[in-house]
Amino acid sequence: MPELPDLELYRSALAERLVGQRLERLRLLSPFVLRSVEPPPEELARRRFLSIGRLGKRLVLELEGERFAVVHLMIAGRLRWLPAGAKGPGRIALAAFEVGEAVLWLTEASKKKRAAIHLVRGRAALAAHDPGGLEPLAASDEELRQALSRENRTLKRALTDPRLVAGIGNAYSDEILWTAGLSPFARTATLADEAWRRLAEATRATLAGWVERLRAETAGGFPERVTAFRPGMAVHGRFGEPCPRCGAPVQRIVYAENEANYCARCQTGGRLLSDRALAQLLHDDWPETLDELEERRTAARGPG
Repeated sequence: MPELPDLELYRSALAERLVGQRLERLRLLSPFVLRSVEPPPEELARRRFLSIGRLGKRLVLELEGERFAVVHLMIAGRLRWLPAGAKGPGRIALAAFEVGEAVLWLTEASKKKRAAIHLVRGRAALAAHDPGGLEPLAASDEELRQALSRENRTLKRALTDPRLVAGIGNAYSDEILWTAGLSPFARTATLADEAWRRLAEATRATLAGWVERLRAETAGGFPERVTAFRPGMAVHGRFGEPCPRCGAPVQRIVYAENEANYCARCQTGGRLLSDRALAQLLHDDWPETLDELEERRTAARGPG
């Protein structure tokens, strides 16, 4: 799922290309993508784009007369910017915003059609689409602490809850917690003052650093390679690879549709976090520490 750094890249790229332009037509190619009844798509036609904003993980395209198109990419939704008349994205296309000499395409390369567009009339109605999470790049240490500690949850769950903090998902929560040197399953109610300080600094540094890095990589073009797995990441998507800080193998826990990637040596004092599925399979044979895991691997390989 695109998270804050990628969404900020989309937001700035769309602002450069859309603000001041007139929407000629919103063309819907999937019956599932439009999730609102009022206003109808034709009510947005011929209005100029005034701004491009973001509500958590939702992009907000503002047009004249307080009309808004709220785009939620979900997991597999992506945006493409193509010249008018160019061959479209084909079957994965969900909608097309036709703007003069270009077309903004919304696509989704998944059979599960989750990406959505809500058309909104008025700012009061727009506010209903805001999950309410704090914007982490503009928040102070204390504001982040208050938001994340609202409920006693694991740090991984708290960071990815859109009601608490905006724009952070599976990938960047892994990177933030690795930078802060904190376990993904540490509880917010037990975190010490120093750990809160490290978490706040890591949150801002990680997100801001990736925003700048992605902007430099895009070099003014339209973002085309939006992905949750990037080569420069420290732990996310790097299961079994060496931690860039200490060299220990990156560990992973998979649950539901999510996963937590972490370095046991840097984040949990060498202790392996229990993977529920493997723990049920191995019972008492589940290794508790990184050293024990390495001993078992060595024994399995045999002498020599």
